[in-house]
Amino acid sequence: MFIRSIYRNYFKNNLFMKILLFFSVITIVTIITFSYLMFMFMSESAVQRQLDIQKRAIESVSDYIGSKYESVQTMVRDIYRDEELASNTSFFLEHPYQDYVNYRLDRFYAENSSSTDTVLYFRNVVDDDPDIRSLMLYSADLQQLYAFGSDKQFKIIPTNQARSFIPDVMYQEEGVNVGAANIWVRKTVGLPDLPMYSVRIPINNKQSLRNIGQLDVYYDTEKIRGSLAMYEEELKGSILVLSADGSVLFDSSGTYYDQKYPYAEQINSMYDTGVLDDGLIATKLTQSQGGYTVLSTVPKEELAKTYHGLRNTIFTISSICILFAILIPALFISNFAKRTQNIIRFTRRVRNGELTARIADVREDELGQISKSFNDMLDELNIYIDRVFKAEIKQQQTELVALQARINPHFLYNTLEVIRMRAISQGAKDVGEMIYSLSVLFKSMVQQKKNYTLKDELEACRLYLELFRIRYRDRFSYEIQADPSLLGKAMVRLSLQPIVENYIVHGIQTDQSDNRITIEVREDGDSLVAVVQDNGKGIQPDRLAEIRRELEREEETGRMFGLRSVHSRLRLLYGSDYGIKVESTPGSGTTITVRFPNREGMEGEDV
Repeated sequence: MFIRSIYRNYFKNNLFMKILLFFSVITIVTIITFSYLMFMFMSESAVQRQLDIQKRAIESVSDYIGSKYESVQTMVRDIYRDEELASNTSFFLEHPYQDYVNYRLDRFYAENSSSTDTVLYFRNVVDDDPDIRSLMLYSADLQQLYAFGSDKQFKIIPTNQARSFIPDVMYQEEGVNVGAANIWVRKTVGLPDLPMYSVRIPINNKQSLRNIGQLDVYYDTEKIRGSLAMYEEELKGSILVLSADGSVLFDSSGTYYDQKYPYAEQINSMYDTGVLDDGLIATKLTQSQGGYTVLSTVPKEELAKTYHGLRNTIFTISSICILFAILIPALFISNFAKRTQNIIRFTRRVRNGELTARIADVREDELGQISKSFNDMLDELNIYIDRVFKAEIKQQQTELVALQARINPHFLYNTLEVIRMRAISQGAKDVGEMIYSLSVLFKSMVQQKKNYTLKDELEACRLYLELFRIRYRDRFSYEIQADPSLLGKAMVRLSLQPIVENYIVHGIQTDQSDNRITIEVREDGDSLVAVVQDNGKGIQPDRLAEIRRELEREEETGRMFGLRSVHSRLRLLYGSDYGIKVESTPGSGTTITVRFPNREGMEGEDV
C-alpha cells in the first residue's frame, strides 16, 4: 500500500518522474553489473598476478637448487673425463688411505710428474662453493667415510656396519639425488644442527663400471633464501622444497623443517595448481631429474587480501558514479519539468482567452523551440484576428448602401423596371439602357455568392462603366482585358469598382472627347495584377503624397474611403505584399496597380 501510494502521488501522472525512475534503475543496475564484472575480472587478475609471482619465486628456487645439483653432476663428469683423476678416485675409494698415498708417491717417482690428487680436487671444490657445508665420499668396499668440511678440514671416518648406521643409510638412500641431510651422517661427521639438504650421486669404477661408493654434498638450506630476495616484498604464503619422499628440505616459514609434509600425497596427485586442505592454494614445480619439488602455498584469506583494497575502491567509485549518474540527470530533468509546467500554465491562460500571454523561454533546445513556436502562433493568431475583424468592418462600410437596398430588393427592381419602360415609351432609349445597367449592377451588389471571382468583379465594373458610356456617348470609352483562364480566380468583392468610380468622380474631363479608361489583369507568379489606367486630370504631387500617406496609415480617418477600403482589406486579408499602388502625372492621367493573391475561387472568399 505504501509503494502504491507513492506511485500514485509522485509517479502516476508525472512523466519526468517516470523517466527519472526508469533511468535511475537502468543506471544502478548497469553500474552494479559493470562493477561486479570489473571486480571479478580485476580480482582474478590480481590473484593471477600473485600466483605468477609465486610461480616465478619457485622457479627461482628450483633454478638455484638445480644449479647445485648440476654442479655436483659436473664434479662427477669431470672425474670421468680425466683418466688420471678417475683412476686416482677409484683407487682412493677401493683402498685404504695409506695405500692411496703410497700409490700416489710411486706414480710421482715413476712418471716424474705430479698427477691429479683426488683429495685436493674435492678440497678445491669445497673452497670454490661457499654454500657447501660438507662434501663426503663414501667407500662401499671399505665402509669408510671421507669428509671435506667448509672449515678446510679433511676427515677419515670408519663406518663399520657393526658400529655405525652409515652403511645402512647409504644403502637405503642409494639412488636418491636431492634429499634431506641424514641425521646419522651429520652426527658422524660432526655437522651442526642447522637446516641442510644433500645432493647424492653414486660413483662407479670407470673401467669395471662397478659401484664403488657415493658422493654426498651437504648444502646450507638458508642460502636458498637468497634466490627469493627479489620477491620478498610481494611474496605471500610459504615456499617449500620437498624431496621425493615428501620430506621438507626448505620452508620459508620455518614450520615444517625436518618433517614430512602433511599434504605430500595431495601434492603428488596435483598437476600444477590446486587447493589443499585448510584452504591453501598450492603451486608446484617438480624437477624430475633431481627428484625434488618446489612448492608455493598461500592461504585463501591471504590471497584475498590482494584484492581487498580493490573491492573497497570499486565500491567507492561505483557509489560515486551512481550518485552523480542520478543527481545530474535529476537536476536536468527537474529543470525540463519546470519549463514544461510553465508551458502548461501558459496554454491554460491562452485557453481562458488571454491571447497576450507569452512564454519567456529564450533557449534554443526543443522546449525553447516549442515556446517560440507558441509565441509565433499567438502573434499570427492575433494578427489574423485583427486582420479579419477589420476587413469585415471595411466590407460592411463598403457595402452599406447595397445592404440597405436589400431591405426590399424586389420593390427597387420593380420601380427601376417601371421607370425604364416609361423612358422607352417616351422615346428615351438611352435612358432605358442606363436604367437597365443600373438595375443589373444593383442586383449583382445585393446578391451574395459563395465564390466571388474576377469575372464577377469585372462584370460589375463593366456595368458601371456602361452607364457613363451611354451618358457621355462618343466622349468616353473603356476597355477590359483579361485572359479567359484568369476569370475563375478568387477576388475580393468591390476591389476594382471603387477605383473605377474614383476616376468617374474625380478624373474624367467632360469637356474632352477622348476620355478613356482601361482595366488590364495579368498573372505575375503567385499574384494577380490589375492595372487601371486612365487619361484623366491626374493628381498633383502634394495630393498624391497625401493619398499615399493615407493608404499606409493604420487608423481610419474617413477620407478617401474607396481607395483606402480596397487597400486596407487586401492588406488585412493577405499581408503587406498585397494592396494598391498609385502613380499619376498631372494632365496625363493616373495609373493604379492592384495586387491580389493568385488563387482559385473558394467558398467564403466573400469578405
